Amino acid sequence: MATTGKQLFTTLESDGTLTVAIEDVTFPDPTGNQVLVRMEAAPINPSDLAILAGAADLENADYSPGKYVATMPEPFNTGSKARHGLKLPAGNEGAGTVVATGEGDKAKALMGRRVACVPGNAYSQYCIADAAMCLPLDDYSSEDGASAFVNPMTALGFVENAKMDGQNAILHTVGASNLGQMLTRICQEDGLGLVNIVRKPDQAALLEKLGSTHVVNSSDDDFMERLRAAIDETEAFYGFDPIGGGKTVDSVFKAMEQVAVGKMTEYSRYGSNQKKRMFIYGRLDTGATILTPSYGFGWTLSGWLLFPFLQAAGAETVGRMRKRVLENLTTTFASSYKKRVDLEEMLTKEAVTDYRAMKTGEKYLVTPWK
Repeated sequence: MATTGKQLFTTLESDGTLTVAIEDVTFPDPTGNQVLVRMEAAPINPSDLAILAGAADLENADYSPGKYVATMPEPFNTGSKARHGLKLPAGNEGAGTVVATGEGDKAKALMGRRVACVPGNAYSQYCIADAAMCLPLDDYSSEDGASAFVNPMTALGFVENAKMDGQNAILHTVGASNLGQMLTRICQEDGLGLVNIVRKPDQAALLEKLGSTHVVNSSDDDFMERLRAAIDETEAFYGFDPIGGGKTVDSVFKAMEQVAVGKMTEYSRYGSNQKKRMFIYGRLDTGATILTPSYGFGWTLSGWLLFPFLQAAGAETVGRMRKRVLENLTTTFASSYKKRVDLEEMLTKEAVTDYRAMKTGEKYLVTPWK
């Protein structure tokens, strides 16, 4: 018996018109190892904003109940040519209660249970999910489990990646984010060094309260001096950056090289042989990534995405990571939210312009049912 409910869709036309709207949808009955989840909570992550808003002009958009229409400027519209005309669902992850299942044993075992899932259309009152990708929450609430995948698995992925590459320390450029706080706790538990970069004194105070010993404020006059000292003490020549645009990565590479050169016993015109590696895993700043290579020739900059990492890591590693998340969901991997909105409220100008700003520690949680 088909189920009806509301679901959010986002469409970008070739002329740059971005329409984000809620529609009434009929959801099919689950089959095989599929489950039908009544969605109860879903976070708005930066990765979701790529199709919800992107670089659209949200200040001058046309807002109406359950809908907004905005203009995507150039060159961002042309750069999104592949999605022109496609009506896409949104919401990578969320949590809710399984209300129907397919005939598969894995699916049946979840009937009536609260689960976290990664359906790709979590901004919806219902969604179909693969039972194998569902995480039973048991005594946890849906709000506890809403952010059980993207941030926890990403933070754990950074640590796993570092260990695979023989690193004993990590540098993170947005240390006070929900993900950054998780990374701080993980590194403490695993005995890894961590250098956190923040932008404001209150963010530094937050991390220091969590026990972070190397917090550097990029707005301080002695930022580079303190960054070099932190890298020197931790040997953090390996880092992750969600900002993407601007000079953040450039500044980090310079500090790493200055520390490495200071340890050299012989001069080299080519700089140090110290390997320095940074991964960009987001685009909080959609501008150009500015590099002014003056950091030797042992540096590498590349992208990092969660799903390709999980595919490469293998089932055993992923299973171990999922187990760790579930066992520590309200401690190490706890998330906090600035505001809770239903589907209609998330499309108001006040909400859209606020969560699109992606301010550190100000994540929104969508509760699809009023």
